[in-house]
Amino acid sequence: MKKGIFIVLEGPDRSGKSTQAALLKTWLEELGHEVLVTREPGGTYLSEKIRKILLDPKSNIEPMTELFLYETSRIKHTLEKIMPALKAGKVIISDRYTLSTTAYQGYGRGLPLTTVETLNRIATMDLKPDVTIVFDIPDKVFAQRELTRPGRDRIEREPDSFRRRVNRAYKLLARRPGITRIDAGRPVETIQKDIRARVSKLLKK
Repeated sequence: MKKGIFIVLEGPDRSGKSTQAALLKTWLEELGHEVLVTREPGGTYLSEKIRKILLDPKSNIEPMTELFLYETSRIKHTLEKIMPALKAGKVIISDRYTLSTTAYQGYGRGLPLTTVETLNRIATMDLKPDVTIVFDIPDKVFAQRELTRPGRDRIEREPDSFRRRVNRAYKLLARRPGITRIDAGRPVETIQKDIRARVSKLLKK
């Protein structure tokens, strides 16, 4: 079934994923690839509705309920958006995927990691990215960005202790086999150069 390439950009909020996804899309299209940029939670009609619920500051959601909402969104996203695009031979760039759930709901909320990762596998039907690039923010830069965050959505309004747990989780998860770590504290152009170098290896296969 799989003909395209599945790229996932991961990292804590304000790590620059959206900016880098847009730059990567432009570069890949210049090379002649058909590119789909998507996000989690989101990507389909139902998934975007779930996203609004999850990020609404007025939503009072328990950790386990939150986990199941993310996984419900992921099932629709995987079935309706990612798998068809892969079958069509497109390059998919997703802003977040399963690693975010492990970082936020597992390490951040304190839910059992075995439960989180089992549900991740079920929701994706064992589909795995060709490459996951983790945007690692140095502690000093992370602290500076925390001082300027406006706290718009429900997740961004979580206390600093929660966000620090998530950032530490990404540093730990970036050590897993098959994951590429990118120092996200550097200039945008330098980060993009490193991402293109990693993606170029995929394109040559």
